[in-house]
Amino acid sequence: MAKRSRSEAVAEVEKLGVVAIIRMPDPTALRAVVDALAEGGVRALEVTMTVPRAIELIAEIAPTLPADFLFGAGTVLDAETVHRAVDAGAQFIVSPVFRAEVIKAAHEKGVPVMPGCFTPTEILDAWDMGADLIKVFPATSVGPGYLKDVRGPLPQVKLMPTGGVSIDNAGDWLRAGAVAVGVGSAIVDTKAIAAKQFHVITDNARRIVANVAAARSR
Repeated sequence: MAKRSRSEAVAEVEKLGVVAIIRMPDPTALRAVVDALAEGGVRALEVTMTVPRAIELIAEIAPTLPADFLFGAGTVLDAETVHRAVDAGAQFIVSPVFRAEVIKAAHEKGVPVMPGCFTPTEILDAWDMGADLIKVFPATSVGPGYLKDVRGPLPQVKLMPTGGVSIDNAGDWLRAGAVAVGVGSAIVDTKAIAAKQFHVITDNARRIVANVAAARSR
């Protein structure tokens, strides 16, 4: 993977439009999942800290990925985990919550951070603290219209909805003003992984990449 500045990494996430969230109980298939997503055109991947041995796996996989990949760590809740993840090779940090120590630690390590926020107050507070992107979570509870409403008074904020984003509605989020979408189980199908049907993940990745591209071309 290429070494990127914070701004370069953020620009790459915006360009790619899709961050795949890998959350799986059995880490042995992680490499196969990464390869399946890559074959489908998804180049920004987030391994959550709920995956067993997540830090070790990031350290194993990160050096083997092509230059055009962005490989990050998700479900990061404290500064210590930020440091461990970046030292292992994570190029961006994602959290389900807004914690000042996580933002500060990520910036100390020179990588972008995407804290999870829900209310407009949380979103603006995190943005003012220097968050590079705001992960709107859980987006399941709202919908694309919520992003449009938030961006009315806060057009400067870069929003990435996560939770509730599917292959079919990904384009709706982009059209509502999202700069990218975070997608987990909608493309990283746990049943397909258990059955070792990795082509299903590749097909899912191709479809969501196509839908994002189609939304942006309108």
